[in-house]
Amino acid sequence: MVNILIVDDNDSIRKLLKMYLLRDGYNVFAAADGLEALDVLDKEHIDLIILDIMMPNMDGYSLAKELRGLNFNLPILMITAKETIEDKKKGFSVGSDDYMVKPIDFDEMLLRVSALLRRAKISNEHKIVVGDITLDYETLTVTTKTEAILLPQKEFYLLFKLLNYPKRIFTRQELMDEIWGFDSDTDERTVDVHIKRLREKFDKYEEFKIITIRGLGYKVEKYL
Repeated sequence: MVNILIVDDNDSIRKLLKMYLLRDGYNVFAAADGLEALDVLDKEHIDLIILDIMMPNMDGYSLAKELRGLNFNLPILMITAKETIEDKKKGFSVGSDDYMVKPIDFDEMLLRVSALLRRAKISNEHKIVVGDITLDYETLTVTTKTEAILLPQKEFYLLFKLLNYPKRIFTRQELMDEIWGFDSDTDERTVDVHIKRLREKFDKYEEFKIITIRGLGYKVEKYL
């Protein structure tokens, strides 16, 4: 079961977030500030943190920075009333993976949590091997019998995602949300452009093909 830690000094918000997360099937821990959160992390395996910023003793910025300094790579979703672009920049600069402004839509929060967990799963599965082709997440490199191809980040993530779930159809919007993020200003045509580039590079190989599902999106078929 996935363990999620809520860090917020408002008891009512903690209870409300916990209710929605439990209803969606997650196991939930709670802390009132950054110091309590560190105690929980010392005792429990946590897969994702939902983090407020303004808290006593240790605020959200300080906790996120501390965790990244200690090489905690788990996803961090900041939920806060601080809404300026400077606040968001600071949140991302200290290690947040996503950012929501209160009052939040709880259904959207669950979607963001799910997307962050999927991204974390991909990043923890460092290599995919298909026949004579190997995708290395750490180096963004696709190695074949004859060459090693260093891909731009978004192209690699897109190919890695599709190959990680062969035969599953992904809509353009799903791929946009996961690879580019919910708050991206780019549109779905960006996915088509990146798919075209990937096909130009890999259509000559027999190990897999990227298939267009008309009116829906894309999937990968493995042949080896």
